[in-house]
Amino acid sequence: MNPRQAFRQHWPEYLIEAWTLGTFMLAAAVVTVLVESPGSALQAALASPLARRVVIGVAMGATAVALIYSPWGQRSGAHMNPAVTLTFYRLGKVSGIDAGCYVAAQFLGGSLGMLLGWRLLGDALAMPPVSFAITAPGAGTLLAFAAEFAISAALMLTVLTVSNHGRLAPYTGLCAGLLVAFYISFEAPLSGMSMNPARSFASAAPAGHWDDLWIYFTAPLAGMLAAAQVYRAVDGRTHCAKLMHSAAQRCIHCGYEPARPGALATSSEGATHAH
Repeated sequence: MNPRQAFRQHWPEYLIEAWTLGTFMLAAAVVTVLVESPGSALQAALASPLARRVVIGVAMGATAVALIYSPWGQRSGAHMNPAVTLTFYRLGKVSGIDAGCYVAAQFLGGSLGMLLGWRLLGDALAMPPVSFAITAPGAGTLLAFAAEFAISAALMLTVLTVSNHGRLAPYTGLCAGLLVAFYISFEAPLSGMSMNPARSFASAAPAGHWDDLWIYFTAPLAGMLAAAQVYRAVDGRTHCAKLMHSAAQRCIHCGYEPARPGALATSSEGATHAH
């Protein structure tokens, strides 16, 4: 399929990727303001920074799960992250044109989500300590890089392991959401917990905070690519680039099409799929 054909046929999935990360960033803006903004009831009730991070972590983990299992998320695969998309591209599960358009959509959608949050929340989002929910090292750049590499590798290794093994596959989104919640709660003091170049850019751009952004552009991708290499060496089975493969949604990555009444669901190779 040439790039023009791919764009004409796959643009709904590209828009969904923009929507998923945009919604995630808007939720991050709202939740962070509710929990961290001076004068908010939750900020006053939760004196411990750890308790506040746990609340934010649970909320954002639940948001990730809801987006992954939503009908639209099931259609695009709910990558929401350029590092995830480029890792599946490296594994040969996403075409070049789809990978490029996914990444562009993720950056655009994430940025628009944060800008919408700014429009709705004003200075409560822009001013410290919220500061657009930027990701910043909490314990030095080298440690932050190492932490981002490690958590990104662990996330991708989990996604690949769970999504490619029969009965576990439907729980891929839940596992990813649990890791997001855990990382925000306990890892954030080290690196700010990003795992996502588009997520970090969406916060950095309106804040004008470009310090150490290189960490969040390099460490997540390096960690996920390393995890993919480990997974490929140990197992090697990678069925598709979706986090949640629904029988009701087409898949532009493996060619799956939902069954018409009285017909079998098939991929572009004509193989029968059981999802």
